[in-house]
This record gives sequence, structure tokens and C-alpha cells, in this order.
Amino acid sequence: MNMQYRQEGDYWVPDLEIPESWKQPLGKYGRMRREYLEKNHPGHYMRMLLDGTLWDHLTETEVAAQARLDYIVPLMGRDSGATEELKRTDQMRWVCIMNACKAQVEEMIFAELIYVI
Repeated sequence: MNMQYRQEGDYWVPDLEIPESWKQPLGKYGRMRREYLEKNHPGHYMRMLLDGTLWDHLTETEVAAQARLDYIVPLMGRDSGATEELKRTDQMRWVCIMNACKAQVEEMIFAELIYVI
């Protein structure tokens, strides 16, 4: 690896630049995945961090989790009876159904994307 250095006073420090992809903030699921890897699989976490693949992995996990959530929750809500008619007539019931659907989908996301190695 060809490393560039710059002088800061009496010290030579490496010229490190943060890749563009690392400047995007992580969402809920990416942060949960990072915390899981860091606490339960520190060797895997450090290897990915040193290889420079960690951020891409976390971003990919975030995108996949959000896509599943956005796709499955409306389908489950519709199948559970959360219609526009119910939303107009009994909003609290509609919210309860949709919250239950979201919780079920998040459990699937945790099992399939977040808490696996």
C-alpha cells in the first residue's frame, strides 16, 4: 500500500481521507447491525473495519431492511383488515393493526438480516 504523509509540526501523520460512501448516515437497522457485530462478533467486526468493507455492509443491510419493511408492512396490513375504510372510521384500530404488522416484520428483519453472521 502506498501511504502518503504530511508533516504536522514535528510529526508525520498519514493523509487519510474518508470515502464518500462513509459520509452517509446510518439508519436504525444499520446501527443495530453494527452494534451486534461489535458486541457479539468482534473479530468479524474488526476484520470488516480494517478491510474497509464494514460501512458498505452496514449500508447494504440498512437498505435491504428498509425495503423489506416498506414492501411487507402494507401487504400484511391489508391482509389483516387495515383498509382505508377502517382508517377513516376507526383510526385507533387501524393504528393498532399497522403497529402489530410493523412489529412482526421487524422481528423477521432482525432474524434474517441483523442478528446473523
